[in-house]
Amino acid sequence: MMRTSLKFLKDGADSGQLKLVTAAMKELRYAYRVFNRYRGTRKISIFGSARTPEDHPDYIAARRFGELIAEHGWMAITGAGNGIMKAGHEGPTRDSSFGLAIRLPSEQAANAVIDGDPKLINFRYFFTRKLMFTSNSHAIAVFPGGFGTQDELYEVLTLMQTGKSVILPIVLVEGAEGDYWTTWERFAHFDLLRRGWICAEDAALYRICATPQEAVENVIRFYRRYRSSRFVGDRLVIRLDAPLGPEQIASLEHRFGRIVKDHHIVQSGPLLGEDDSLELPRLHFVFTRRDYGTLRHLLDAINELPYEEAVITP
Repeated sequence: MMRTSLKFLKDGADSGQLKLVTAAMKELRYAYRVFNRYRGTRKISIFGSARTPEDHPDYIAARRFGELIAEHGWMAITGAGNGIMKAGHEGPTRDSSFGLAIRLPSEQAANAVIDGDPKLINFRYFFTRKLMFTSNSHAIAVFPGGFGTQDELYEVLTLMQTGKSVILPIVLVEGAEGDYWTTWERFAHFDLLRRGWICAEDAALYRICATPQEAVENVIRFYRRYRSSRFVGDRLVIRLDAPLGPEQIASLEHRFGRIVKDHHIVQSGPLLGEDDSLELPRLHFVFTRRDYGTLRHLLDAINELPYEEAVITP
């Protein structure tokens, strides 16, 4: 980082460019310092409109969703404003909430739940704020909203579709008798899929849920057996809370061989180069790095398999 900073001077960067990079680095450092105190706790980002009234069905659903996910020990991250963001804090309460506020010309105060809390972080730049949402979340919940909400949703979908982010559960939720997400999906199918701008498997990257309870169950189920994943060299390593049996692995190879280059999935302990979660069993294979929707189906299939005795190769 120090070498890169010095090279800015060598490259002739002007004062405006240096100020931008410096401010962004300061924001990132401070935000990571706040989040790093809660590394062992899963977190969910909740997106939605700041304009949603407190008596609106979407607001009520967001508050209920926050309550239910907090019962499973999760913390909530929102943009710290009112509307859906406030509802997302009311459910888990202040102690289990983070607020990522953005400084705007029309200055907007943080909502009453998170205002003054040390987990409230104020950002100057949208890109640093977005990075904190995605890099610290284990799941994403999206409620109806405007341009900003759609931007946040498409950002996380694009990151997963292109392999720039690990697969996370994305749940699309709204209040009773709403049609926001069915309308949105109609557009995705008829104007994006039909024209070839996305593929059918991309729909696996999100779930439209009828109720807050269904949305929470979807998120929790994603982590039934799956823990995390990362690339080690050219191999995708999937960490599990419990190992699979030989027949279960063979079944996965048969069903998902199209995204495994040599059609061979190996179960073992940690690979050379891994330095965390070393106690967990792993599945690993050479991933084609295409069709991340099918990879989501693979993770779902792993979570659905029953537990049975297995031997782990060192």
